[in-house]
Amino acid sequence: MTAVENTSITTLDSAQLAPPAGHYSHITTHRGVAYISGQLPVAPDGSHLADEPFDIQARQVLSNLDACLVTAGTSRERLLSVTVYVTDIGDWPAFDRLYTHWLGASRPARAVAGAKELHYGSAVEVHAIAALD
Repeated sequence: MTAVENTSITTLDSAQLAPPAGHYSHITTHRGVAYISGQLPVAPDGSHLADEPFDIQARQVLSNLDACLVTAGTSRERLLSVTVYVTDIGDWPAFDRLYTHWLGASRPARAVAGAKELHYGSAVEVHAIAALD
């Protein structure tokens, strides 16, 4: 984990994920809140899974989100808001089934947005905000 602190704003990168491919951090924390950058279906070794079926992409995205939550010192149960982007709104029911199972009883605020395209040709991306423990 790499951490940089600036006037109570801390940026973190998860050692469980590929390093960020651009000028951003996996996570930024401030005043008890973790802001998690959009997670794409990128495996920990940096390989892109855009050619894989939707459910494999979605599972990788949720796994990446878990890695960010652990790095930030929080958990799924502390999610406040989740934004999901899908390139085919027809994939939404499949994502919702995986997401429901992944979250269990937790029910954070959520938005879903159809996107014309996502980076690397991915089918899904998830951004989240969580309370810190």
